[in-house]
Amino acid sequence: MNSDERREKIIKLITESHDALSGGALAKKLGVSRQVIVQDIAILKAAGSDILSTNKGYVLGNAYPEYTRVFKVRHTNEQTEDELTAIVDMGGTVEDVFVWHRLYGKIDVKLAISSRRGVKQYVEGLQSGKSSELMNITSGYHYHTVRADSEETLDLIEKTLEEKGYIAPGI
Repeated sequence: MNSDERREKIIKLITESHDALSGGALAKKLGVSRQVIVQDIAILKAAGSDILSTNKGYVLGNAYPEYTRVFKVRHTNEQTEDELTAIVDMGGTVEDVFVWHRLYGKIDVKLAISSRRGVKQYVEGLQSGKSSELMNITSGYHYHTVRADSEETLDLIEKTLEEKGYIAPGI
């Protein structure tokens, strides 16, 4: 398989996957090194492919329905798992988390969490002690861009977050 065929296969694999695909997983499936995958992804992005790099791997930015809403939320570190689980259980994908820092401005991180398994992996990463949550630099206030299949689903997610007391005043 030549490099063009491999890049087409990368896009096909990412498109057909329900979860983010890591560079290592793509490398194994295509019989090349992870570095080759990283280079291919860079070339695909430069050519206009909407590939997003997340903490769990690669996803297509346009692979999801186009209904999104930003929620301003506030909760404790202990409530993070409950908040994210509420979103995915109602059919949402947590695309990112971001804060508005008074000195640095907007700080954002891509997440692409769409399942309880993804929530569990994220929470386990936090519990490993390597880092703390972004919201900790803004007294618990933060934002999530949530993607869903319809406005009705986003309304249900918002209602659920309100009932749990996670929606912050503002917005």
